[in-house]
Amino acid sequence: MKIGFIGCGNMAQAIIGGLLKQGVAGTQDILATTSKAESAKKAAEALGISVITENEKVAAEADILVVAVKPIFYEAVLAEIKEQIHKEQIVISIAPGKSLAWLGEQIGADKKIVRTMPNTPALVGEGMTGVCVNENVTNGDMAKVMQVLEACGKAEMVPERLMDVVVSVSGSSPAYVFMFIEAMADAAVADGMPRAQAYEFAAQAVLGSAKMVLETGKHPGELKDMVCSPGGTTIEAVRVLEAKGMRSAVIEAMKACTEKCK
Repeated sequence: MKIGFIGCGNMAQAIIGGLLKQGVAGTQDILATTSKAESAKKAAEALGISVITENEKVAAEADILVVAVKPIFYEAVLAEIKEQIHKEQIVISIAPGKSLAWLGEQIGADKKIVRTMPNTPALVGEGMTGVCVNENVTNGDMAKVMQVLEACGKAEMVPERLMDVVVSVSGSSPAYVFMFIEAMADAAVADGMPRAQAYEFAAQAVLGSAKMVLETGKHPGELKDMVCSPGGTTIEAVRVLEAKGMRSAVIEAMKACTEKCK
């Protein structure tokens, strides 16, 4: 099975790295493109795969084709490769805001199209990807797609009406978390902790907290209450966060993200 990538940026490289690390595909099974020969050479050296500049060639050879260019370039790139895409090929989009119907208009509604929204933690094997498909994609096709996407984290099917929500809760949310970690570290630095140590403490606290949500099955509110002793330090910090509107800020930011995606 040949897996092709149109574009070889961070997200493509994260997926490719996962495929190779998990043994889902070998270096000989993966093809990719970049827009410039110099970047193609660097990517090939870094990943050990074939990287070229001819999008049409990769589109013609791949059994699964991942279109991994920025959303603003999607229309032009799909127009460039549409004649090479055939009905047995699976085309995976990772672009926010590009619906299955829109993708079908670009390359043909009779094609097998998978719409996804991954996120950057895929770079460390902890990605979360939302997935929806058109009616041409079979159960057998989906097994192959999920194998590709789960090589760098988790993937879950969602109805297309929720894909814009996936963008705000997962696709864009690492940025919010990074801001939270940075803010916690800044506070620790202000109280005298060295910067590098502050980042380590803050990031590990977030990592451990996320694992508790996923592995204990407990409600986040219950886990929060476990930390808040009566009259203690944590509930005092929670009081200030509530007074400053932390929940409202997060909710409003995510709603703005979802609307922008729409």
